[in-house]
Amino acid sequence: MYRVHRRFPVFCLTLLGAASAGATGVAVQVQDAAGNPLPDTVIYIEAEAGQAGAKAPANAEIEQKSLKFMPLVTVVQTGGKVFFPNNDRVRHHIYSFSAAHKFDQKLYSGQSAAPQVFDKAGTVVLGCNIHDKMLAYVKVVDTPYFAKTDGAGAARIELPAGGKYVVKAWHYNTAGGATPEQVLTVKAGDALSTAVFKLPMKPPAPVDTTSSSY
Repeated sequence: MYRVHRRFPVFCLTLLGAASAGATGVAVQVQDAAGNPLPDTVIYIEAEAGQAGAKAPANAEIEQKSLKFMPLVTVVQTGGKVFFPNNDRVRHHIYSFSAAHKFDQKLYSGQSAAPQVFDKAGTVVLGCNIHDKMLAYVKVVDTPYFAKTDGAGAARIELPAGGKYVVKAWHYNTAGGATPEQVLTVKAGDALSTAVFKLPMKPPAPVDTTSSSY
């Protein structure tokens, strides 16, 4: 029994080492100015030379439920479609006045609507004409290499090859709306390159605790 317990951690470390040895990509950590982790930060990576990604854009989904957009933040590649299923028992009327994608679409409970195609890079802010407090963001990027940070402010993006890349971080509540970037040299098959961002945040909006029927 003693030998089994002693060898088990060594075996796990060997597997982790093998996995990281073949990795090509970037691990990112995002914090606010006070060092707190920032979830829902969009991280996207572009080749420094500006070559377009070869992957076809994937579709995404933004649900309406409990009088909220879920998720709050969505990231898609240019040309990607976003579906808007309404899972509330009331109708919604979503819209955007953002230059990257202006649209107006009525959604009725129990009925499916045609997806929206986001064909221009930029930030799209979503609202609902019926429920003013509903809000969401779509970040449209010209690259297939992107992710959102998790609750710990971390994200990992795998890349097809080594080279010089520009790593960018965007958060909907960043003071001044800046999108900081870092240039990294990523080695193929090496340990993941790392990037750390600290973003200044605007004061959070007041949280509405009023219950609503839906």
